[in-house]
Amino acid sequence: MRVLLTGTTGYIGRRLLDVLVRESDVRLRLLVRNAAKLNLPASSSVEIFEGSTFDAEALRRAADGMDTAYYLIHSMGAGKDFAALERRSAENFREACIAGGVRRVVYLGGLGTKETGSEHLRSRIETGEILSARPDCLQTLWFRAGTIIGSGSASFEIIRGLVAKLPVMTTPRWVRTRTQPIGIADVLAYLKAALSLGAADSAVVDIGAEPMSFKDLLLGAARVMGLRRYVVSVPLFSPRLSSYWLNLMTPVPFGIARALVEGLKSETVVLNDNAARLFPQIRPASYAEAFAAALDEIERNQVVSRWCDSTAAAACDVEPRDLDKIAEAVYIDRRRRDFGRIPTEAVFRTVTSIGGPSGWLAADALWRLRGFMDKLVGGPGLSRGRRDAAELRIGDSLDFWKVTDLQQGKRLLLLAQMKVPGKAWLEFSIRGSELTQTAYFLPKGLGGRLYWWAMKPFHALIFGRMIKKVVELAGRLSS
Repeated sequence: MRVLLTGTTGYIGRRLLDVLVRESDVRLRLLVRNAAKLNLPASSSVEIFEGSTFDAEALRRAADGMDTAYYLIHSMGAGKDFAALERRSAENFREACIAGGVRRVVYLGGLGTKETGSEHLRSRIETGEILSARPDCLQTLWFRAGTIIGSGSASFEIIRGLVAKLPVMTTPRWVRTRTQPIGIADVLAYLKAALSLGAADSAVVDIGAEPMSFKDLLLGAARVMGLRRYVVSVPLFSPRLSSYWLNLMTPVPFGIARALVEGLKSETVVLNDNAARLFPQIRPASYAEAFAAALDEIERNQVVSRWCDSTAAAACDVEPRDLDKIAEAVYIDRRRRDFGRIPTEAVFRTVTSIGGPSGWLAADALWRLRGFMDKLVGGPGLSRGRRDAAELRIGDSLDFWKVTDLQQGKRLLLLAQMKVPGKAWLEFSIRGSELTQTAYFLPKGLGGRLYWWAMKPFHALIFGRMIKKVVELAGRLSS
């Protein structure tokens, strides 16, 4: 079966890729904006087309001759015009599929109704309607899920963050709103099963486990984590205040928190029985089982993808042009250190292990202060951590940085995603027995220039000690 997969570097798409690439009877083709983020083995037989749903030629070539096409794209966080972008993207995709002879489109949207849903949910519903608008030419299987529970999902990270940090949680009144959570493993099971479904008609398939309120989700997570927690509803939390609170207490930035908070104000429950009728072999795990499985993946360091892997938000994505802009940097702080006979592999392994629980090797208190200041203005701060304790790949989040380039044993380039008046990068490069650590800054206006000079004394405290510590740790690692 010839299958086109989009949204491949996102939370769901990367995990579905991991499932489908193992299917011997599936010939897989990917449409991706930046192929460097895929991290596929050299032996992979997957076809890759670089482009987007706004690139007519790339989209046409990618869809041509496919049997089934997955649409796992969304524009959450893309700005005020996200709804218009989603409409245009869905229309382009539908028409390309029809022209390319695709027989079935599989789409994952959200539970809820247009009448009560948030702006983002209404846009997701509209996307499903657009993809389904030509049933005479194209069958559409439109799955609708509520709160997705899995290691690295935004909902899971919010719930885990609140429960872990707050013995008593004060929440808005809409904490009583019902939803139907579903584990990521079950979402993937439905998406995979859509390939072999015998039905020929289009269908909307609502999926979920038992109905629960958000309060139930918090208390249920506490039980799984072995913690005693209390939830108190108060009338004081506006959506904006709630979003700031989630931004401060969990890894998600303000924009994503705001979209999720708006979605929590209306019910997102299953409205049809098509999941049981069309896919009777799938019985969704309970919320407690899904939450425990997510914790186990984290414990075993087996997190395949995270909510911030790829969205349309600047705070999450990596654009190839970021590599070019570094040449325009106005301010550069460069430090070099010879590591002598220490193996290059040990030095590079130390470089790629920084951040997250390991910290930044020098003046961690200052790093934490900078992260807290970033959270106060709606940035990601340090709480995003890292996906894997040792491994990095292009597109990974690393606290308030993003991995923009990674050349094994040679170069690690990080793009700053904290709130700064300009663009900033941190680069580690190895040539011979010399490690070079370089901070680049491209200021935006006078404020950017003042920011650099205000931070320069802290750079002097941090960067010199950091490169020295990298070499020292690498030496101990190799001894």
